[in-house]
Amino acid sequence: MARFELKLPKMGESVAEATITNWLKEVGDKIEMDEAVLEIATDKVDSEVPSEVSGTLIEKLFGKDDLVQVGQTIAIIETEGGTVDAPKVEVVAQEVAEVQKTVDVAKEMVTAPADFSKSDKFFSPLVKNIAKEEGVSVTELENISGSGKDGRVTKEDLLNYIKNRGSQSAVQVSIAPQQSITPVQKSTQAVPVSVNGGDEIIEMDRMRKLISGYMVASVQTSAHVQSFIEVDVTNIVKWRDKVKVAFEKREGEKLTFTPIMMEAVAKALKDFPGMNISVDGDYIIKKKNINLGMAAALPNGNLIVPVIKNADQLNLVGMAKAVNDLGNRAKTGKLKPDDTQGGTYTVTNVGTFGSVFGTPIINQPQVGILALGAIRKVPAVIETPEGDFIGIRQKMFLSHSYDHRVVDGALGGSFVKRVADYLEAFDVNRDF
Repeated sequence: MARFELKLPKMGESVAEATITNWLKEVGDKIEMDEAVLEIATDKVDSEVPSEVSGTLIEKLFGKDDLVQVGQTIAIIETEGGTVDAPKVEVVAQEVAEVQKTVDVAKEMVTAPADFSKSDKFFSPLVKNIAKEEGVSVTELENISGSGKDGRVTKEDLLNYIKNRGSQSAVQVSIAPQQSITPVQKSTQAVPVSVNGGDEIIEMDRMRKLISGYMVASVQTSAHVQSFIEVDVTNIVKWRDKVKVAFEKREGEKLTFTPIMMEAVAKALKDFPGMNISVDGDYIIKKKNINLGMAAALPNGNLIVPVIKNADQLNLVGMAKAVNDLGNRAKTGKLKPDDTQGGTYTVTNVGTFGSVFGTPIINQPQVGILALGAIRKVPAVIETPEGDFIGIRQKMFLSHSYDHRVVDGALGGSFVKRVADYLEAFDVNRDF
């Protein structure tokens, strides 16, 4: 007999941990190679952890709802034959490297010169110089009780703090993997809810709790503004009706309206790179790649946003394959953590549920999101050289929400107008 350590596998560059949501096997159960042993969840995606060997589960090292780091052993499987344990030397070397990396980062943070420009408090030049010379951080300085006017920190206050600092416990430096910036939410008192005997109380599932937090944080972070524009997509409807059968026969993929819309959005983002940005404090980060998030509804009613990477480099066939692949894997719970990372702009199709338009909430740390409304037959004025007349056209609304902290009306409106222009100029005779 041999013991095999089942570890939490690496799930992407930006994923460092996962929560165990369900054990599919119990101690004593037989397990086949590649058979799922447990279900896990990151902050975006649920997935399964398969076994790399065949054997019997003899020990579970974590329970349901426990948080596990990538690379940690989560279960022991007993196998027939020789040892299959992973080499310890490689694991130890990796852990040593990680510890050394953490120490190096800590040293940089401790020895880095204090940046007083990021503090809202006033400190005299003398106090700043003493703080720099003695290695007192901005955070420490802000927490010193000042005896000067309006509570300002004086030279004596700082010297007394430095004198007594040696007897205090060392300042702890918290180092975490780089992640999306999440604003600090202000604590608010919940409004009491009256419950009577006929009401049913249902706890939110894990994903709904996460979505709730994301939505509230986004509204608190970004100054949401909306622009709306109506688009004539008659040519697109005619073209799709004409080619959809041949498209599916040749490519083995169904042709929906979504990839056509995504293609137009990707083109517009190239024209207006100011929409393909994110905000980090007082800094704007221009994104090199155009990665389109595609909001998708899940069977349980929740929402997830898989990402089409480098969307501007895809032709219509490639876009259709990407849209269908991500959509299908979202519905079947087969998305990988990396499939939801790195988005720079998001598109959501509210028309799927019959909505004419909507006011979507920005997917942080992005600065814009576009809602596609339902396509409807409407009477419209058609201009011709012979005069105007009323005709039946296929039209839809585009609803653009953008962050007014960094995107003004001119840019937000021009961007959505450019998307509309691309859609209305669609060549009904084009090939796919």
